[in-house]
Amino acid sequence: MQHSTSASDHCGVKPKSGRQEPHLQSPNRSQDDIRTQKTIAELFAPSKHKDIEYTASSPRKRLKRDHSIKTDVVASLAVEPITVENMYTFSSTSANGSTVVDLTGSPTSSPRKNSVSQRRPINSVSQTGTKKLVVKNFRKTPKSNPDQYFNTVWDQLDQALSAIFRHEKIPLEELYRGVENVCRQGKAPALFQKLSERCEDNVIENLTAPLVKTVSDGSTPIELLRAAIKAWTTWREQISTIHRIFYYMDRSYLLHSSSQPTIEEMSRIMFRAHIFEDARLKSLVLQGACDLIASDREKDVIKPDAPLLREAIDMFHTLSIYTKEFEPKMLGESQGYFNQWSQLQSSRLSLARYVQECHGLIFREINRCYVLNFEATTEKDLTTQLDRFLITDQLHVLVHAQNVSDLMASDKLDSLQQLYTLLERIGLGEKLRPPFEAFINQHGSEIVFDEAREAEMVVRLLQFKKKLDTIWEVSFAKHEGLGHSLREAFESFINKTKKSNMTWGTDNPKPGEMIAKYVDMILRGGSKAIPTNLSCIGAASKVVNEDDMDEEVDDEDTAINRQLDQVLDMFRFVHGKAVFEAFYKKDLARRLLMQRSASADAEKNMLNRLSSECGEGFTHNLEQMFKDVELASDEMASYKQMLQDRQKRSTVDLTVNVLSASAWPTYPDVPVEVPIDIQKASADFEEHYRMKHTGRRLAWKHSLAHCQLKAAFPKKDKELVVSSFQAIVLLYFNDKHDEESIGYAELKAATSLSDEELKRTLQSLACAKYRVLTKSPKGKDINETDSFCVNLKFEDPKYRIKINQVQLKETKEENKETHERVAADRHYETQAAIVRIMKSRKSIKHAELVAEVIKATKSRGVLDPADIKKNIERLIEKDYMERNDGNVYKYLA
Repeated sequence: MQHSTSASDHCGVKPKSGRQEPHLQSPNRSQDDIRTQKTIAELFAPSKHKDIEYTASSPRKRLKRDHSIKTDVVASLAVEPITVENMYTFSSTSANGSTVVDLTGSPTSSPRKNSVSQRRPINSVSQTGTKKLVVKNFRKTPKSNPDQYFNTVWDQLDQALSAIFRHEKIPLEELYRGVENVCRQGKAPALFQKLSERCEDNVIENLTAPLVKTVSDGSTPIELLRAAIKAWTTWREQISTIHRIFYYMDRSYLLHSSSQPTIEEMSRIMFRAHIFEDARLKSLVLQGACDLIASDREKDVIKPDAPLLREAIDMFHTLSIYTKEFEPKMLGESQGYFNQWSQLQSSRLSLARYVQECHGLIFREINRCYVLNFEATTEKDLTTQLDRFLITDQLHVLVHAQNVSDLMASDKLDSLQQLYTLLERIGLGEKLRPPFEAFINQHGSEIVFDEAREAEMVVRLLQFKKKLDTIWEVSFAKHEGLGHSLREAFESFINKTKKSNMTWGTDNPKPGEMIAKYVDMILRGGSKAIPTNLSCIGAASKVVNEDDMDEEVDDEDTAINRQLDQVLDMFRFVHGKAVFEAFYKKDLARRLLMQRSASADAEKNMLNRLSSECGEGFTHNLEQMFKDVELASDEMASYKQMLQDRQKRSTVDLTVNVLSASAWPTYPDVPVEVPIDIQKASADFEEHYRMKHTGRRLAWKHSLAHCQLKAAFPKKDKELVVSSFQAIVLLYFNDKHDEESIGYAELKAATSLSDEELKRTLQSLACAKYRVLTKSPKGKDINETDSFCVNLKFEDPKYRIKINQVQLKETKEENKETHERVAADRHYETQAAIVRIMKSRKSIKHAELVAEVIKATKSRGVLDPADIKKNIERLIEKDYMERNDGNVYKYLA
């Protein structure tokens, strides 16, 4: 077999003469060899020599080498197979001719270079014999005794443990290796047994004994707890070092053992067994922790040691004595503390302060649970105890009617909110209903029946209602049950009736009347009449506009409507709406006839509200009043057109309002001597009206009329807006000299007015704000001996002066008459309801009849059973019904 030996051969092996042994080529090759070295592509190209056992498939596939020859020298195919005996025998090329290969010597060149340079030519064949592999200087380790080795290692470990217990630093690596070797020899159980005994001795001698001595020295539980925590900290540090030394044993043996604890578990078991199961130490250590909690609760008196307490709780958790030992003792002492605290604080503090202190105590207890990492069961049990002793056991204090009423009366919203929140913790917020209702009834009744402040009733009721709504929304979190209590109690007191001077001996509810008068004041005066504490005008309600971002303020109509909404909300509670209807109709008539409404839109809005609230039947007459006023303007236009057509000119500019008698209030006919000019103008209009409306009769109500007079005073002319009675009195002075006085008797004879009306009229002209007449002698009251003359010195910056305010005021007689008429109508309605029920039932018992009548008339107000009985007697007298045996009534057709 031929083989190329040129410098381009990759193997780089040159044949030598003589011995055919491979010779390692020097790494310092010539430059020609380097230049002629083949590229990688040429080296992996298919070989032309078929004698070399290389397999080549495609050019793109890697050439596969035959690995049957394991050495780096490519041998000839003629080499004989090597026997088993000579497998590890090699020839040597050492200088002394020895056939031993030295494996301990250092290589002369790197393995990479040798791998190439030591390759033999393929056609070279070893001519020496088999070679023997010998390792020089190989020392055999003598086999040692395992027990002797174990004792040696343990002596080292025992000395190390003694150093650790003395808080000395020691090297750990050699000790760790010793533990590992012992464990590999199967001595881990014995090693752990010795370690456990050594650690237990340390706990008894160095940890337990000093603690027992501390107890014998008379130390307090807190001092003993501090010493126990210090011992625990020391023990933890020692176990940490021991764990690092015996880590291999812990992981390889103890972790997988079902009968032996790990080193960490062993440390906890030993400390717990010798410290917390010792009768001399256990109770005192636990008491120390409880004393720390007690000092934390009384931190105003005793300065607590918070870090020590946190360390104690952590130790209890780690030693697994928290739930079994510490928690029951701590809860027992907490129970006694909460019981004593609640009794002491509730007896010496006001309700507001007690509730505040309760919230503070609850917050501190719950916060302590989080800070000290108490178990969830502990927090739950503490919460249960707090709720029991602070709330349930002191419920009679928390819901005391007078105490709660004082909080509401003084507007302590925060205290009320804390009270409600405290009760609602255990679902007892409903317990505030009785004191809440009692407060509403008491204070509401005081407002309704306060005769001295009767005129302020509605304003005070609105303020009271707003106050109650605020308490319910802010303090009571809109509790549904308390909301029902608010409405029921408000409805109860506002419909209470009592025969008093306020209602002229009738049982009419006063709030209905006062609400009607308050609405009249608002509709007459506009936003200026709204009390400042209820007014929304000027409060600058800011409305953000997306375009110009301007601030807009509510206009007058909006303010009036908002105030009317508040009044109507209170009006819904009123049952006896007949009283409201009677007074509202009278006031509306005055506003329409005197043209004193501040806003026509507000009038119509109020009418729509009443219609939606009480029904169309309630507002039917009111709507007719508005229609009469609108028709009156058309009537006057027709009358003036008639005068123009007939070319008549009247000295009086007459305006007449024709009213439907059934829709408007009933007004008495007041006798008065009307001036001739007014009589003539009135007669002309009456003639025109009769020609246009056949069969109708007009009844003039001069008490409702008003006039505009032009008065020539020496200083300046004025225009006076006066009532018809005032105008009649003033016109009588036209025929007198400027300084001529007229006596009271003369004026009475000239005007034909009653003493009551004449005194009222003269008082408004001579004793009020605008004194166009002078009274002699001076005084506020009008007497029959007084005399009057024109006030020539009268002056006022205004040209147009309204003096007819007296005409808008209701007199006591009118008020009494209205109440009596409402009471009479109420009786008629009751009798009508009784007749309807008897007609349908024919026969009925007394109790059933009373219940049916109350139900039928409930929309107009709740009737008193005594009044129902009186009306039953009247119907029996009128032979509408009769009474039979068994208190049974029978209808008579």
